[in-house]
Amino acid sequence: MTAFSDRLLDAGEEIWAAQKAHPFVRELAAGTLEEAAFRHWVTQDYRYLLDYARVFAVAGTKATDEASMTQLLDIAHSVLDHELDLHREFAENYGLTPADLESTEKAPTCVAYTNFLLRTAHEGSFAETAAAIYPCGQGYLDVAEHMASLADDEHRYTPFIEKYTSEAFCESVTWMRELVDRCAAEYPGERDAMREAFLTSAKLEYRFWEMAYTQETWGVSA
Repeated sequence: MTAFSDRLLDAGEEIWAAQKAHPFVRELAAGTLEEAAFRHWVTQDYRYLLDYARVFAVAGTKATDEASMTQLLDIAHSVLDHELDLHREFAENYGLTPADLESTEKAPTCVAYTNFLLRTAHEGSFAETAAAIYPCGQGYLDVAEHMASLADDEHRYTPFIEKYTSEAFCESVTWMRELVDRCAAEYPGERDAMREAFLTSAKLEYRFWEMAYTQETWGVSA
């Protein structure tokens, strides 16, 4: 029988293909991506990750077994303790300070994505939340592996590719995939809601690449 996580990926196949074909992804793989676009991604993803960590923390409070609670809270801590450090390193390499990251206003797409994740975590079921966070992990792994297959030589964006194809990141994504499958087995009545949450997050993942590439802003200031 096909795993539920694989069925979700089949449902999102066109979204995955669009992500891999996006110019941000292709140009980053080639090392030709405009620095301003990458800086926009760094600052917006920094703000995104702060809320992503909150989502894992909330999910941890809803877990019914100790192992899941421990892993979810460990991932929240890892995002805050390690992944944000990586973003600070990226930022420093591109002339951005920690203050720049902390003061950045979220772009509309970042607001939409983080609001969706937080609302799902607080108001949705544990199974919905597991499905909603899955596209970020699996998406970055799949896109980064695609970038690695396109890249001919090392370049300024190689650390990005290495981070999201690392053994540690792969292990984290494997655990997220197993969590989705476990939730689908334990809560079969939640599968439609899980599918909807997964596809919404997947579409927002695509829009995040677009947001970074176009350097999306609100267009007005308060």
